[in-house]
Amino acid sequence: MKFGFSISLRLTLWFSAIFLGGFLVFGVLLLYSMSSFVNSARDQKLKQRAEHMVEVIQSKHRASSDLSKPADDIFVPSANGHVLQAYSLDGKILTRSQLTDTRFPWPVFSERRAESSRSTEFNGQTYRVYMLTASLNGTPLRVFTARVLTDNPGLLDEPATILIRFLPAMLLVSALAGYFISRRALMPVVCLMESARSITIGNLASRLPVSPVGDELARLAETCNEMLSRLEEAVKRITQFTADASHELRSPIAFIRIASEDALRIPDLPAEAAETFQSIVSETEHASQLLEDMLLLARFDAGRAPITFERIFPTELVESVVRRMKVLAAQKHQHLTTKLSNEDMQSMGDEPMFRRLIWILVDNAIKYTPRESAITVTLERDGQRARLSVSDNGTGISEEHLPHLFDRFFRVDPSRGEQNGTGLGLAIAKWIAETHHAEITVQSREGRGTTFEVIFPLLDAPAFALPTV
Repeated sequence: MKFGFSISLRLTLWFSAIFLGGFLVFGVLLLYSMSSFVNSARDQKLKQRAEHMVEVIQSKHRASSDLSKPADDIFVPSANGHVLQAYSLDGKILTRSQLTDTRFPWPVFSERRAESSRSTEFNGQTYRVYMLTASLNGTPLRVFTARVLTDNPGLLDEPATILIRFLPAMLLVSALAGYFISRRALMPVVCLMESARSITIGNLASRLPVSPVGDELARLAETCNEMLSRLEEAVKRITQFTADASHELRSPIAFIRIASEDALRIPDLPAEAAETFQSIVSETEHASQLLEDMLLLARFDAGRAPITFERIFPTELVESVVRRMKVLAAQKHQHLTTKLSNEDMQSMGDEPMFRRLIWILVDNAIKYTPRESAITVTLERDGQRARLSVSDNGTGISEEHLPHLFDRFFRVDPSRGEQNGTGLGLAIAKWIAETHHAEITVQSREGRGTTFEVIFPLLDAPAFALPTV
């Protein structure tokens, strides 16, 4: 399965990224707005100074035509760092305050602007410079006022610091909120997944829950339910066809077998013909068993298998099956033994079906275990349950084949054994185990053997419930 981020995590990351981007944009806009507001207030004060300077220049011009002498009585810099200077458009200084440094870098403004403002650096300090265009007896002039930015120097730094300081906390809160919201939003998806996972070939009649909200998930559930309806109908047709075909083929195969057996009784039958008829009998036996297994599975799938639950005695069933299977094991010189608990164990189940489950596991071990191997059937109590295991010390099964052993018609490499089966025995065994509320598992290692294990509830278990079919 390919690894990937969950939808909840991806939604959380997207939500956090969007929140972070929005928070940064908000912070930048906030700082820009505050900076514009502060500069506007400063420019307003500088404009008032410039207008006052224009009035002084005009008054001084009326008193004397020489404007080059510093007007210290008027233009003394204030404590907050004002510096003043006036130019004619040709660049000639008309007047300035006495403490204005001649090296002060007055910025250059466009001639088309009547008034403007800008910041500049001088002696390690930042100044806000304001320019106002005025008229002196019809002659245009420019008045510059500047002020060092010493008023509230941390006015913009403090909001920036607060934004940076609270950014991790806000990001964490947004991530948690996004994860919580995404989990709540995807909860119906989880319910759909769990419901879909519980639907198997045995309960295709089940349907996914449809939300009454009528959203996209509700439409998805309705679409899936429609698909399940089509699958259920298709499986029913396949099951019915399998059952009908298996039933119809039983008679002709039985006829072929009987005819071949009768032919073998003919006196003086040529050896070559006898060998052919014997092969036909063997193949019809195999085909008959295959048809019986297919018919049984078809009945299982259709829910029409004849099963009756009653009190059964697992120890007696194991002894009975092993006693009959020892004849087959002896033909391969295999050592078939049992390890049975002395406790009186009882369970509820269908005796013929449970007997067949044991038979399939032991028969499977005999078929696919080499000659002169050991097979052990163990039955022991495990609390309120019983544990039945069939172990052998044969060649084992490769790990890649283990997940498919209980699939229908799955066959491992035939070289594992000397006989071939139908490929349906373990599928039937699994169905019988599930019907009896039992758990069937397999463990195997190549070169060390295989162990099939069935764990089923006992009748005296407090939580024992009668299985339903």
